[in-house]
Parts: sequence; structure tokens; C-alpha cells
Amino acid sequence: MVVNKQRDRYRVDLVGLQSACEANYARLLRLLPDMRNTPAARRIAMTQGDQMLGVLTLEVLLTCPYTTTLRVRQEHSLPWLPVPQLEVQVYHDARMAEVVSAEHARRFRGIYPYPNAFMHQPDEKSQLNVFLGEWLSHCLACGHEYEVVR
Repeated sequence: MVVNKQRDRYRVDLVGLQSACEANYARLLRLLPDMRNTPAARRIAMTQGDQMLGVLTLEVLLTCPYTTTLRVRQEHSLPWLPVPQLEVQVYHDARMAEVVSAEHARRFRGIYPYPNAFMHQPDEKSQLNVFLGEWLSHCLACGHEYEVVR
């Protein structure tokens, strides 16, 4: 048996990344259809029975002719969970939405050497876009409009 001393190098799955970004665009259009014209925030509640699991907030930060910048974050999360917050760039001409910032990291590379100073995974960019897609899909399937009772 021959042992390969060099680890197989990660290669970007460009088709997979593009399809994740295209699917995220479609999901965001369903959740925030007027993001280009009416830059208002939307809050979607996630509950299980009587228990509040969290509220997804979609907030328009910037609108331009061909792009929209959104902040996607969770409010009222369970106390033991970290609160995710993403910045998403929506490209209307390409019909794609890409995570450009998560927590304090901005503008992700396609590939990171591993290990690295910030401990990013080699496919960090792909993982964040897949996470956004799963988050939005869950909200579309199980969420409901959040209104504060007064």
C-alpha cells in the first residue's frame, strides 16, 4: 500500500456554489419580494408549539440599480445558541445572492489554506452560502409573520 503524504487539495465546486447562490436569490425573493423598491425589514417567527425558537430578520441595508445589500440575523434566539448574523449581497442582474460577511469576517475567498490564522475551513464560502439556503428554506417551510401583540 502506498501512502500519499500530500493531502488531496480542495477544489472549488463552482457549479455548486453558483446553484446555491441562485437558489438563495429565489428564496430571498419569496421572503422579501419588494427589496428593490420598498427597503423595509421583515421579521419571520420560528416557533415550536408555544416556545419561541427565534425570529429571522431580513433588513435592507443598501439598494442600488443592480444590487441590494441585506442583513440577515436571528433575534430572540435560545440563550445557549450563538446568534448568527450574515450580510448578503443580492445581484439582481445575475439572479444570485451571496454571503459576503459573517460575524466579523468579510469578503470570503474561494479557498483557504488550512490551517490558517483565522481557522477558516477550506470551503468556508460554500459552507456559508449553503447555511443561508438551509436557514431560508426552514423559514419558508415553518415560519410565520412575526407581530408584537400590544
